[in-house]
Amino acid sequence: MGNYCGKLFAELGADVVLVEPLDGSPSRRLPPFAGDEPGVENSLTFFAHNTSKRGVQLNLDTARGQEILRELAADADLVIETESPGTMRERGLDHASLGAKNPALVTTSITAFGQTGPYADYPADDLTCLAMGGLLQLAGYADGPPVRPADDQAYAVANLFAAVSSMLAVTGAELTGRGQHVDVSVQECVTMALENAVQFYDLEGVVRRRHAGQQRSAGYGVFPCADGYIYLIGAGIGGNRFWRNLVAWLTAEQVDGVEQLGGDEWDAREFVESEAAKSTFAAVFEPYARARTKAHLYEEAQRWRVPLCPVSSPAEVVRNRQLAYREFFVSIPAFGRSGVQVPGAPYVLSETPWRLRGLAPSLGQHTDEVLSAAGYADELSALRVEGVIE
Repeated sequence: MGNYCGKLFAELGADVVLVEPLDGSPSRRLPPFAGDEPGVENSLTFFAHNTSKRGVQLNLDTARGQEILRELAADADLVIETESPGTMRERGLDHASLGAKNPALVTTSITAFGQTGPYADYPADDLTCLAMGGLLQLAGYADGPPVRPADDQAYAVANLFAAVSSMLAVTGAELTGRGQHVDVSVQECVTMALENAVQFYDLEGVVRRRHAGQQRSAGYGVFPCADGYIYLIGAGIGGNRFWRNLVAWLTAEQVDGVEQLGGDEWDAREFVESEAAKSTFAAVFEPYARARTKAHLYEEAQRWRVPLCPVSSPAEVVRNRQLAYREFFVSIPAFGRSGVQVPGAPYVLSETPWRLRGLAPSLGQHTDEVLSAAGYADELSALRVEGVIE
């Protein structure tokens, strides 16, 4: 759950050590797999969230394993943990215990519902957090049940909030010498990510609902075209100022039925949000769009100053010229292949360069290296016999 949070620190220069149980992180078993071959070294999910880290195997259910983690934390700035509330305390690895030798230590806990409250001990996955946080109610078609957004979006937003709050706490510790415990609730992070749903109700008494690709108002939504889909915002924002541009564009193209879009009623919000207006616009625009490509529609919309963007396929995202210009994708050797493209950083800091520092660690790759540096070089064999490391 917290892997991406650690990756953000690792690729801005921190030495991040991923501590895994002896049989590896559960995320090593998540598909998809490189070459469609399941295995703890082939999970693309694990790979994507753990590049640039060092990795150790450590059995935290043993007294020696717990002692070693406390020693590692004594020299750390930040510990990120994702165990169920109370688990780390039972092991003697909660914030107070880890910080006994290091008062400036920050410990960040990422859990489904936070450390306290009536739901704190409930098990939950990404879908549960999407539902309990409110996002699932806004995702899907207006006339159907809620639809889950792709992949682990609740975990993703929680990792981002965890990274930001952890950075604030680490900065505070550097200024004051006092660390603190950062308690991150995935449910709360999802609720924070509902855009302006709460404000809509406060200001207008409107409960936001799901629209999926359907028109929110006439000319505002997803429409099919010759090679996929485009997203058009032709009406409904900025006092409807783009509507005239859109009608002028379609008039210049001599689109059949465009004269139906020119009356004064198209300036009235109540009308453009009506089913009649949506149906009229779709009957005029869709035949025109279906006969033209995304690129053609985008270029024409730019010329007529109408907001429109192509709905990109994964292949089109990889080929996107803006991402290419900013060198967003990074090419690395991985899984026995050269030139594997992976996402880089979605930001550029002028004084702190982002850098992909290495592949995701293989299981136990840096166990000897990290523990030797921590003073356990002479005990590695004994620790293996005791089942503390492998």
